[in-house]
Order: sequence, then C-alpha cells, then structure tokens
Amino acid sequence: MDSLTSLTARKRVLILMADYGYGHRSAADAVAKALRETHGQDCTVEVVNPLDDPRAPALLRTQQANYDRLTREMPDLHDLGYQVSDLPLASNLIESAMTLLLFNVLRKIVRRHRPDVIVSTYLFYPAILSTILAVEKLRIPLVTVVTDLASAHNLWFYPRADLCLVPTQDVFESAVHAGLAPERVVITGIPVDPDLARGRQDLAALRKQLGWRPDLFTVLAVGSKRVEHLYESVQALNHSNLPLQLAVVAGGDDDLFRQLTRTMWRKEATLYNFVPDMASLTRAADCVVGKAGGLTITESLACGLPLVLVDVIPGQETGNAEYVLGEGAADRARDPGEVLDVMERWLADDMAVYQTRAANARRIGRPTAAHDVAEYVFQLSAQGARAVGRRKAPQPAPAG
Repeated sequence: MDSLTSLTARKRVLILMADYGYGHRSAADAVAKALRETHGQDCTVEVVNPLDDPRAPALLRTQQANYDRLTREMPDLHDLGYQVSDLPLASNLIESAMTLLLFNVLRKIVRRHRPDVIVSTYLFYPAILSTILAVEKLRIPLVTVVTDLASAHNLWFYPRADLCLVPTQDVFESAVHAGLAPERVVITGIPVDPDLARGRQDLAALRKQLGWRPDLFTVLAVGSKRVEHLYESVQALNHSNLPLQLAVVAGGDDDLFRQLTRTMWRKEATLYNFVPDMASLTRAADCVVGKAGGLTITESLACGLPLVLVDVIPGQETGNAEYVLGEGAADRARDPGEVLDVMERWLADDMAVYQTRAANARRIGRPTAAHDVAEYVFQLSAQGARAVGRRKAPQPAPAG
C-alpha cells in the first residue's frame, strides 16, 4: 500500500472540547495522545475547540475568557446557574439555545474533518451534533467523555450518543437514571496524560531531573486564577517546622507567580508559572495541595497522591470534593491553619495517616483511563460514517 493510500485508509477521529477551565481540554489531549501512541499508524486525530471558531457567537467566546473570573469573583452566582441549568426544563431550553447558536459552526467542522467517529469532552456538543447528523443524513459514532467525578450535569447524558464514558459508579448511576441504556455507559475514569501510568518507580531520579531534593517529603501546590487560598496555604507550610519541600505551580496566574517569586522561602521551594506537562511534576510529588477540580483530583489519584483541598467551587466541584473525601483520599482545609494541621497529622506517627490516604488514592485512581477511552473510540471508528441506523456498542475488554 503506497503512502497516499495508507493515509486515506486511516480512520479520522475528531475530538471536540472547550476551554471552560482546563479539564475539558486536558481530557481531549489525553485521549488524542493515547490514540497516537497505540493507533498512530491507523488513525489521524484532530482536537478542535468550536468556541474558538470566529463564527461562534461572541458571547460564548467571551464567556470562555471570563470563566476564571466568574467562578472566583461570583461563586454564588456561578453555583446558582449550575444548579438551575441542571433542572430538566432548563436543560432542554439550554440544549435548544446552544443548537441554534452553534449549529452552523459545528456543521462546518464536521464537513471539514469528515470524521469516522466524534468524541466530545464538553457537555453541550452531543445534542447539537445529533441534530446536525440528522440533517446531513449521516450516522457518525458519537462518544461522550464525562469530566465530572460525581455530581455530573444532566446535559452530559444525551441519549443518542453511542457511548457515554464516565469516571465513577456514581456517575454511571446518574447516567442510567437520566435514561441512558446501561450497556452504553462504561466506567473508564477521566482521561489523564498517559505518562501518569508510568508510575513513580524511580522517584529519586524523577526529582533529580526536576532539581528537587530526592530525600524530602514533597508537596505539590497547584494554583490558577480560580484558586483563591493557595498562597496563604503554601506560606503556612513554608513557615512550619515540618520536614518537607515545596513545588508551587501558579497555573498561569501571573500575579500569583510574582507574589511567589518575591517571597522569602524558608523551605526548599521550586516555583513554576504555567506548566504544560504536569505529569512529570505529579509523578515526582508525595501529595497535592489545590482545589477540587476534576483535573487536579484525577491526575493526583492516577499517581496515588492524596490531596489537601483548599478551594471548592460550589456546584460543579462540590461533588468532586465529596467523592474524594468520602473515599478517604483527601482532607479539606478551609484556612492556612487547617492546611498545617492536616500536614502535621499526615506526617506524624511514621506517616500512618498519610499512608492510608495514599493507599486510598491508589485504589480509586485510574492511570490508564486515556488508553481505555482510546480503545473504545478506535473500535467505534471502524464503523465510520454511514446511513442512519441502529448498531450495537463495541465490546472491548473491560476497562481497568
């Protein structure tokens, strides 16, 4: 087979995401990376954010840019909007409105990429895509990848998706309760960077590569413009007598990064602004201090790292926090004093509490989620675009 024929024969995978937070993009990138690693000779993968398209309504593009500010400055309003939009009538209205706003944008994307399978890591797209495929008289397999750990919004559960891949048993039950057929819902975990599946076997070497002390308990503190209390939490540890070192990521928050660089550090501390490859840092740490975002929690659990949650965005992150706290893989700290209390308790008595938290994190972590999702997606791509009709969901080996 010549190179042109080989390229034409490859399956085309289209992954759609959005930049409301970083979790949707991260999940999309993780699945794309896993597909390229395992099926790179047999498929091409494109990750697209329809909301970046200049034809998308300016309101939606602006909301993406302002999302961090909204969740940080008006959390109660954000929570109210989340709760109201989760009601059945409101969900139907939102689906209809989003279809009107994004129909032409998504239709042009589908026409341009001509995918054999479409993956959505953002909750609004499946309903719109279903309408587009009906108008175009196409039957392209559609996969929804849910990126909420526990309290998943009803808009995720669009009944015409071929597969709904969910992170936990709680979300599985929510999907079935919302009307999805159980055989079309699969627990895979939230896709994270496949590099996290490599584990932490050579911890000393990982830390030396990063310029960290290999012999100290290492706290990875992860911030962003949506984490309000990170600096104060880190300072409580910086001024403690605990034997630890700090790796602090500002997450692209330039003001926080400047504040960190002007700080007098009593502990060993390595500072980062935005880190595109968090996997290397996470694999080298012992625990994570940050907010209850699905990405932060999922990446931490994938490496067996317990968490100290210093911020929880009401609504979408409440379920995440309840899940990881309920599983005994995290502690909540509402102020810097509580952060210090948690860490003192973890490190006391030969780190008995810490070891329990870490064991629980390993138990519920799913480091291979991206590859598990990729296998389902690739198998569906073999069916490709065709006339409207029913078909069974693929049945690869059960995920982890």
